[in-house]
Amino acid sequence: MAGKVVTVLQRRLVHYRVRFFERLRSALAAQGVELQLVVGAEGAMDRSREDGAVLDWAVQVPIRSWTLAGREFVWLAPPALLRKRSSLIVLTQENKLLANYLLQLQASLGGTRVAFWGHGRNFQSGAPRGWAEAWKRAWMRRVHWWFAYTALSARVVAESGFPPERISTLNNAIDGEAFARELAAVSPEQLAALRSELGLQSDAQVAIHCGSLYADKRIDLLIAAGDRLAQALPDFHLLVLGAGPEAERLTAALATRPWLHAMGMRKGEGKAACFRLASLTLNPGPVGLHAADSFLSGCPLVTFQEARHGPELAYLEQGVNACLVEMAPTDAASVLRYADAVAALFRDPGRLALLQARCRQDALQYTLDAMVERFSAGVLAALR
Repeated sequence: MAGKVVTVLQRRLVHYRVRFFERLRSALAAQGVELQLVVGAEGAMDRSREDGAVLDWAVQVPIRSWTLAGREFVWLAPPALLRKRSSLIVLTQENKLLANYLLQLQASLGGTRVAFWGHGRNFQSGAPRGWAEAWKRAWMRRVHWWFAYTALSARVVAESGFPPERISTLNNAIDGEAFARELAAVSPEQLAALRSELGLQSDAQVAIHCGSLYADKRIDLLIAAGDRLAQALPDFHLLVLGAGPEAERLTAALATRPWLHAMGMRKGEGKAACFRLASLTLNPGPVGLHAADSFLSGCPLVTFQEARHGPELAYLEQGVNACLVEMAPTDAASVLRYADAVAALFRDPGRLALLQARCRQDALQYTLDAMVERFSAGVLAALR
């Protein structure tokens, strides 16, 4: 494999991918393969999420974007020199990335091989049988290799007719070792100081929500469920970590809700300390890599079974390592079901402890090292 070059193209670099790319670069270098990472420059909306990152060896390229009929289209392509050096280009599977189509067509005519890295389908789509998903399926098989997020993604790709032997199932993960160290490093004094800052008693029943704040996360439903929980559980508190377009809705709710705490974007020990205070993770909207935070911290997820989850839904088992609530016909009834499910767990410490123990056990399955190993093995197989 000496002298081979693989290029990974990313719309933007987020902080939880930094260690993945660093470790992948080292793993491939050990096999004589060079990794080139090409990332797009962040726009204002991206910066509002406050989750971007920088790698000094990554190549940043400008992005051009257009909006047509309410949909965004993006031009993001690797520079010609990097493209010519590459033996394999790994693309993100997104309809809006226009350069994908050019690179796929060039590959079909004998150009550089391309691979997809993605979900297989848009699990958050409101029209799974619509034209956008049909278009995605039409291009799904026009690559040399597939890097599927989870087993659920791999099944979607295989069902499209793509050869299973050319699918690498990654089991999408974050740097659990770092987060585990940060959780362990939080001292009793830090926890006491955080409780004092937030006005929490030592026996307060604390839940946490962590992630980017955008419309699909159903912050309105989360707040409504919190109102009911505050009535049912006098010592209930909810910590909300993250930033994004829905932050204003959260800020507006704070004035009349002493149980609600907007913590902003927190990383490292700041994030770990908040998780150490909590017993449950509340996320009525889509679940993705939040599952990893839930497992590592031992804070089981409570979410809706029917929410537009990412492929990491494959990691969750109802009543085993998570609580999956069935949606009701109306939002108001769904709020009641959700809040009642959370309250039931807080009132049953034995059942909650079993879920927490299983979360910590399952954290050992979904590690960054395992993801790097699977990705690296897939790259080498694709190059062969």
